[in-house]
Amino acid sequence: MNKHLITLSAAAAMLLCPMSLSAERADSLSRKPVHMIGGDVRPAYVFPTHGFLKGDNAAGTAVGTAFSAHLKYGFKFGRGTRLGRLYPHAVQGVGVSYNTFFNNEEIGSPVAVYIFQTSRIASLSRELSLDYEWNFGASFGWKKYDEDTNPHNTVVGSSVNAYMSLGLVLDWRIAPGTSLRAGLTATHCSNGNTAYPNAGINTLGGTIGIARTFGNATGDDKERIYTSAGVREPFKRHVSYDIVAYWAMRKRAVYPPDGDPGMASGAFAVAGINFTPLYNFSKYLRAGLSLDMQYDESANLSNHVAGGGSVDENTKFYHQPFIERISLGLSARVEFVMPIFSIDVGVGRNLVYKGGDTDSFYQILALKADVTRNFFLHVGYELNKFKDPNNLMLGVGVRLNAK
Repeated sequence: MNKHLITLSAAAAMLLCPMSLSAERADSLSRKPVHMIGGDVRPAYVFPTHGFLKGDNAAGTAVGTAFSAHLKYGFKFGRGTRLGRLYPHAVQGVGVSYNTFFNNEEIGSPVAVYIFQTSRIASLSRELSLDYEWNFGASFGWKKYDEDTNPHNTVVGSSVNAYMSLGLVLDWRIAPGTSLRAGLTATHCSNGNTAYPNAGINTLGGTIGIARTFGNATGDDKERIYTSAGVREPFKRHVSYDIVAYWAMRKRAVYPPDGDPGMASGAFAVAGINFTPLYNFSKYLRAGLSLDMQYDESANLSNHVAGGGSVDENTKFYHQPFIERISLGLSARVEFVMPIFSIDVGVGRNLVYKGGDTDSFYQILALKADVTRNFFLHVGYELNKFKDPNNLMLGVGVRLNAK
């Protein structure tokens, strides 16, 4: 009798062990990321925001079209991880692009290097979805303005510029793990007033490309990963608190009341602190009000020109009172949350200030990259009246009561 029991136990172990090992292996594989490689091309229209782009250039023709080619690598979190279950469609990674405006002599053909994220907005059918994609990085190789060698190009003042784009994309899954992607993309390139001129270049155009996912699953499993709606976890609404400290350098154009305007020589420091309570509505969205304090070393120089008169590179300035260099504002913030990254959009008004330069209705677009749950990197851009660049916002932040 005992001999039969031993035999049956051994047989059961032989049958169950492979199943157990297989389950463990499957669980291990499900935690590995799903990789993506993609490419696209983007023909675009260039907005004629400056005389140079309208044809006031050495070539004598309008700069009305642009073209770029992109290669990207990204990843999804494995479906066995919490982030993979919560955000099954989010792909984040790095990309590189070649850009031309068909005027290489005066503008150049810059190469952009950026981080990106794309995810689903809505499912239109089993095979078709509406997605978004943003790119945020730097572009290199611009032909900048030079008084002697490139005098017409008064839109680009530096060889390195910020690169930002946002697009809406239709994603058509033509096979498990393979998609054709087409849509519209808006792009902005400028240097955030770190150099002059800084009119920048803005484009709007189409995008068409292909993306392929591969990694820890194949066949039907890969399709299931791609079309999964994610998991519904109970979400407790709460208030978190972001504290951001940032810094940048900027150039300043000065408009004296009794002389011709000009550029102040040198670069000026900008620093600020934001305190932002945010109500977390869901895993995707938080919003609130931000108290924004900023110090601008160059603010209100127009009222402090030594000796008066016109401004040139040799002009000296009196030191402004501290109250004219600092401002305190209040802004409404909306933050779109995804794995690793969140996009912060704000519209605000300075309430405490002195002088015209700090009498500002300002807008903020920022990218936050999580390093830990409570610490993040911050890269932002501030505009005035939705069109005039103010300054970059390069800094770090802490998040209190993060959940």
